[in-house]
Amino acid sequence: MRMIERIVLHASAVLFVAGVSAAARTRIAHLALVAVLCVLLFPGTAQTQAPQVARVGVLAGGGAGFEAGFQPFQQRLRELGYVDDRTIVLEVRNAQGRSEHYRKFAAELVRLDLDVIVVQGNVALAALKQATRSIPIVMANIGDPVRSGFIASLARPGGNITGLSNMGEGISAKWLELLVAVAPSATRVAVLRDPRSGGHASMWSEIEGASRALKVTTVAWDAREPTEIERAFSAMRGEGIGAVIILPHPPASANKGQIARLATAHRLPAIALGRELADAGVLMSYGPSVADLWRRSADVVDKILKGAKPQDLPVDQPTKFELVVNLRTAKALGLALPPSLLLQADSLIQ
Repeated sequence: MRMIERIVLHASAVLFVAGVSAAARTRIAHLALVAVLCVLLFPGTAQTQAPQVARVGVLAGGGAGFEAGFQPFQQRLRELGYVDDRTIVLEVRNAQGRSEHYRKFAAELVRLDLDVIVVQGNVALAALKQATRSIPIVMANIGDPVRSGFIASLARPGGNITGLSNMGEGISAKWLELLVAVAPSATRVAVLRDPRSGGHASMWSEIEGASRALKVTTVAWDAREPTEIERAFSAMRGEGIGAVIILPHPPASANKGQIARLATAHRLPAIALGRELADAGVLMSYGPSVADLWRRSADVVDKILKGAKPQDLPVDQPTKFELVVNLRTAKALGLALPPSLLLQADSLIQ
């Protein structure tokens, strides 16, 4: 306090010599006192602060949906000017398709008091939404966030969640159309799903609508773990199933090799959202580019770090789609694929 008094007295003396009136000197001295207190109490307002380090969490469901997207996400952050471990630190938690990890990892990330958290997978987002209503959350790869109850609407998400949805209108119906094109004799189609995923409800509804138009019966099978997947495929033979749709969820990605093996063993043409299943041996995949979704989520993270509020950022939908056909699997299944389908394909696995 003595230092402050000396500064104010010195300023008053200077003003007195300069011929400033007593009343004006008093007012100026008071202002000087306020200025000195601001410098002492809030030093950052009087000097340029060093750039803050952005702390970004990542809660991933796992599988190839994460593997295919995380590197493009990191690359896009670098393009936006962020430097790893200098201006940005990523705290990554990968559940690898194991449901028991979601809540634990969500709680860990929230305790780190991060600036924003990026999330992959509906079940992971459900755990994260329960863990925090304040930390901004960016969806990198989420199915139907509106009907899943995560946001109010795509245009006005509200709350602390925004980002990208991986499901555009008509994608689920397209899966059934493609299967009917390659297996026209299949009148009963199984739908492998995870009952915990809110996004699967809207996919199932769209598939059912398409099945009526295509005169095909769809049958839902819950399959979350390897043993359930095994039982589901074993039961399909007795149910007259002719083809399979694999709804996107981390356990399906984590067990893609098992699913591909079982589908081929039971001679069932199958289709999935992500190309990682086609790479593993499933007949086809059709869906948005996972790499593109993750890259675009980095742009949303950048906007939030620069002051944008999640509730003010509309949720985007996919703009790039890929049809992948595994020709080896088609040969193993004895399928003669329509030339029109092959022309539509973005990638053919030989």
